[in-house]
Amino acid sequence: MKKYLFMLSCMLLSVACSSCSEDEISLYATLYGVVTDTETNEPVSGVAVTLSPGGRSHTTGSDGAYEFANLDAQQYTITVQKSDYSTNRKTVTAVAAERTEANITLTKVS
Repeated sequence: MKKYLFMLSCMLLSVACSSCSEDEISLYATLYGVVTDTETNEPVSGVAVTLSPGGRSHTTGSDGAYEFANLDAQQYTITVQKSDYSTNRKTVTAVAAERTEANITLTKVS
C-alpha cells in the first residue's frame, strides 16, 4: 500500500511540474528596432530612444539597436533624439506575446 501511494504521489508531482510555464502565453509585448541615418542608411550610435507612455528610455550602441521588453499591449510613441540630428517620432502598436519591429531614421541638420 505504501509503495502504491508513493508511486501515485510521484506521478501527480510529475504531471504538476510538466504543466508549468512552457505552455503559458505571454501577456507582454516587445518593441525593437534600429536607428539609422537617412542619407547613409548606417546605424546611429548614442541615440536617446524614449518610449511614451511609460517614459522608459534607452541609448543605442554602435549597432544603432534598441529594445523595450515586457510592455503592455497598447499603442506607443517612440521618440529618437541626438545632437546634430532632427528629432523623429514613430507610433507603433505593441501586441501581446509578439515582438514588433520599429526601425526609425534620423536626418542630420545642416
